[in-house]
Amino acid sequence: MVAVEFEAQLKGYGLTTAEIIYRFPDHPGLLQQFLWQHYDLAPDFPELFKFLEFWDKSIEGPIHSVQIAHHKLIGPSEWRKADHSFGLH
Repeated sequence: MVAVEFEAQLKGYGLTTAEIIYRFPDHPGLLQQFLWQHYDLAPDFPELFKFLEFWDKSIEGPIHSVQIAHHKLIGPSEWRKADHSFGLH
């Protein structure tokens, strides 16, 4: 069975980390940090934007800023099937 994350990486997804700075609803002068991490497609980031839409609709803390880091971990051209496997005692 192949892991879902591995299949996503073969389709071009990479690990995306977003640092979301938001304001406390009761104390708008205070900022809080939330880190979100998921496999996503750069440069459009559909998964991140779905999450940010959910945040906007469901969470009371308004977003101050979002910083994104993305790294493509593997691509189809970097992956090769192993033809042989050898075991050692």
